[in-house]
Amino acid sequence: MEGSKTSVEIIAPSVQEAIARGAAELGADPGQLLVEVLDEGGNAMLGLGSRQARVRLSLLRRPALPFEMDDNSLQATEAVVRDLLDHLAVRGKVQARWGQPSEPDQEPPLLVDIEGDDLSVLIGQRGETLSALQYITRLIVARELGRATPVVIDVEGYRARREQQLRQLARRMAEQALEQGKTMTLEPMPAGERRIIHIELRDQEKVYTESVGEGDQRKVTIIPRT
Repeated sequence: MEGSKTSVEIIAPSVQEAIARGAAELGADPGQLLVEVLDEGGNAMLGLGSRQARVRLSLLRRPALPFEMDDNSLQATEAVVRDLLDHLAVRGKVQARWGQPSEPDQEPPLLVDIEGDDLSVLIGQRGETLSALQYITRLIVARELGRATPVVIDVEGYRARREQQLRQLARRMAEQALEQGKTMTLEPMPAGERRIIHIELRDQEKVYTESVGEGDQRKVTIIPRT
């Protein structure tokens, strides 16, 4: 179950992409992971196609630490996002704030809200553009602050609405799985969205969830307990 996993193996075109996918699947920053490169990938034998990279990622257990929620981090993150919007020729109001950590020993997430007129270009199909913007922002902010910091970007409340939709979908499909007595398979979703499904149903006694498939076709299955 992705929602409670502490390690995962990922196959992707490159090591960097595999790390990014695995970090999203575990709901952690790359700096919070032990990375084992099982296969760096490259050209296949005899020049036939190419071999994908494969990595194993494990969560590093950390003692509870006091995290400083300072204004400088907020201002630096806002500046990074504004610069990225300028490069994209997109106008929007950017505001950063501290959120609540999901676990006591985790650093509070840095939440960035972008508001404006017709910002759908920043969301993209199934939120893919938004995920890319968030990933790039995390990399730059980590360099600016000298540490990996969980940054979550939302555009015109898209993430909040999508999360609510996914939670409702998870509960509805779980009910159908029990009524019909069979596994229900959801549409392919990004790792972050699959994690919402897993977390929503992880305390259910009558069903459990698993992710199946590879790459962009990876999806959640909801399975009745026997």
